[in-house]
Amino acid sequence: MEIRFLADAPLYRDSNLTIVFAAEVDGERVPCAISVEALEDHFGASVAGRDAWMNAFNAGRPHIEAVARTHLQVSHGTPVLLKSGHFPPGRAVG
Repeated sequence: MEIRFLADAPLYRDSNLTIVFAAEVDGERVPCAISVEALEDHFGASVAGRDAWMNAFNAGRPHIEAVARTHLQVSHGTPVLLKSGHFPPGRAVG
């Protein structure tokens, strides 16, 4: 299974409080997302708000994509929604 993350700018979705980013799995685009709660709990978004969540996502993107990669492998390339429980307790190293 070939997985790569696209350089597209992430998008904030206020309808479900997530940051959406894209992966490509075996040539097919697969949506991935992380909850703002996970960004607050593990990536230093200390102030609630779009700018803080986007900054936390961008700073932690390598780690977030690594966790998303694992879930894409386990799920055989189905869409991924990362929540706070997908990360160990405490702040993640970016």
